Amino acid sequence: MLIQPFDDRDGYIWYDGSLVEWRKATVHVLNHGLHYGSAVFEGLRVYDSKAFKLREHSERLLKSAELLGYSIPYTADQIDEATHEIIKAQSITDGYVRPIAWRGSEKMAISAQHNRIHLAIAAWPWPPYFAKELHEKGISLRLATYQRPSPKTAPTASKAAGLYMICTISKHEAERDGYHDALMLDYRGYLAEATGANLFLVIDGEIHTPIADCFLDGITRRTVIDIARKRGIKVYERHILPEELAKAQEVFLTGTAAEITPVGQIDGFEKPFIFKPSAVTHQLVEDYHQLVRS
Repeated sequence: MLIQPFDDRDGYIWYDGSLVEWRKATVHVLNHGLHYGSAVFEGLRVYDSKAFKLREHSERLLKSAELLGYSIPYTADQIDEATHEIIKAQSITDGYVRPIAWRGSEKMAISAQHNRIHLAIAAWPWPPYFAKELHEKGISLRLATYQRPSPKTAPTASKAAGLYMICTISKHEAERDGYHDALMLDYRGYLAEATGANLFLVIDGEIHTPIADCFLDGITRRTVIDIARKRGIKVYERHILPEELAKAQEVFLTGTAAEITPVGQIDGFEKPFIFKPSAVTHQLVEDYHQLVRS
């Protein structure tokens, strides 16, 4: 299948306050974000030409930058307005938006207190992350080599580019072994998340999800928790041991890209854990799809 690279497309990208031709929206190779990981980003979906929970994403982008020690020179209102502008310019009906902010090239060293902070926002059409047949039987996960780090070792509450390197490594390893994604434990050995999505277990009709105290508390995660509670489903946010997967009848992931994706199998332990997407997952998927298009 021919894949169109992201640096060679038609259209525009919102870049530091202006719409720039897509192919000209570039940075110099010597920029701090590339060399030292001082970049933060967001990912949000567009449904029926509307960005879902835009303000929450804009505010989290600003907070992520703050946690990395810099301020983005735009307010949440301005980021929202820029997002609307690029969605319209790109004629996005159903798609994805990627804002990213990074330190520039004024100084190339660990210390770069006065480097200019840049902001770019791109948007493009994007279909569901996983094929329909995978939603019916559930995707497969393999235990990751790396664990999510302690908040004492990294700014784990930020959506920082550098924190995703272990996710890329883990997902690549899983894919090479024939799996769709990897399941990550946290630094204490508790269940954490997949490489880019939060984890939920359904045990006897109730939902259990790891406490987001060393990984990102996803906006989709919070949305699904709210949906479940409105349905009268009990939701427990707690530390969950890997062996508790044996108690679960259903497992699913949530995220902007994944939306709500059922899990059918998790390997990498003494024996595989098998799950079957059923009533709770199906109901949440239906409710979520209705919400994002309401």
